[in-house]
Amino acid sequence: MAGHSKWANIQHRKGRQDEKRGKLWTRAIREIMVAAKAGGGDLSANPRLRLAVDKAKAVNLPADTIKRNIDKATGNLEGVNYEEIRYEGYGIGGAAIIIDTMTDNRVRTVAEVRHAFTKHGGNMGTEGSVAFQFKHCGQLIFAPGTSEDKVMEVALDAGAEDVIADDDGAIEVLTAPGDFEAVKNALEAAGLTPDVAEVTMRAENTIELAGDDAAKMQKLLDVLEDLDDVQDVYHNAALPD
Repeated sequence: MAGHSKWANIQHRKGRQDEKRGKLWTRAIREIMVAAKAGGGDLSANPRLRLAVDKAKAVNLPADTIKRNIDKATGNLEGVNYEEIRYEGYGIGGAAIIIDTMTDNRVRTVAEVRHAFTKHGGNMGTEGSVAFQFKHCGQLIFAPGTSEDKVMEVALDAGAEDVIADDDGAIEVLTAPGDFEAVKNALEAAGLTPDVAEVTMRAENTIELAGDDAAKMQKLLDVLEDLDDVQDVYHNAALPD
């Protein structure tokens, strides 16, 4: 099955992430705390926490910081309570946007998200207004040049739902959220290391934006991603390199 070109967008996103190390650490800590509070501090019994710790290690969060925040979340140390809130809205050209936040002050967070939409040409929507345009799934993306046949064989044997060859040669593996870890482990055991591995909200269809519209949309996304309480921003805009 063929898909759109994602590689340039992925590299752009990774480049921006490299510039925001402090923000990435804050996000990783919040995800660890919420995962540990919800499912306990035992990594072997808490898949969400295992994934959160993997993400934290990928951004070089120190091991003692990881442990300290697991302890905070499970009551061994005093910590902050975060709640998860999802916001939805429309960006430039009707592109759909989902914003996942973790916050200790929902009044502040909703005000900041609404302000970002209003100031940068978007519209905040109601719950469910755009979520139907996305699929909650595990996603693993391999660099152009990776053997599609090998990825397909290993991934499908491990329980993946689909393997997609993108137009630029990247290979995308999709899984049910609950199967993500098993598929990822099988691929890595076969010597196939993904450049992106996450449980995400994947857009079912994309809206092509160019020129001024693309620049405005990128600005809106950047502002949303830079908000302190925002963990993830998902959208269905196809933006130029």
